[in-house]
Amino acid sequence: MGAGIAHKKQESPLYTGGCLCGGIRFRVESELEPLQICHCSQCRKAQGGPIAVNTPVSEAAFRLVSGTELLTAYESSPGKQRVFCRRCGSPIYSKKDALPEVLRLRAGLIDEPLAVRPVAHSYVGSKASWWPIEDGLPRFEAAYVAPAIDGQQDPTRSG
Repeated sequence: MGAGIAHKKQESPLYTGGCLCGGIRFRVESELEPLQICHCSQCRKAQGGPIAVNTPVSEAAFRLVSGTELLTAYESSPGKQRVFCRRCGSPIYSKKDALPEVLRLRAGLIDEPLAVRPVAHSYVGSKASWWPIEDGLPRFEAAYVAPAIDGQQDPTRSG
């Protein structure tokens, strides 16, 4: 046996998830950003509920394990695609042409418990009248704008 110390490679956090029918499965090989709660009318219609809860994920960290053939995209507004399962209808993520490297993954699809928590409510100017916001999180009339880090705005952290 050698006298050297074995160094264990630091592994990226791994999250798994998938759609309702299980046809689409994915991994996220990075830390998750804080959750963003969107109240816009498009998200309400796409989710069938009062909000969408998203976590921005780098496209490079998102790995589709199965179900490529089940992914269907809908352009809900110019330059914005909503990707969902064509079999069960589960929304998977949305993506903007202006931020091609960022996926807004639907947090409810992730299998593991999440350490990250919601950071803000966005588009409260168009929220459902029947859904109260009763927490102390910051509210934005339009898009959530994440605080700048070292003077640089990080597009992966904004809604």
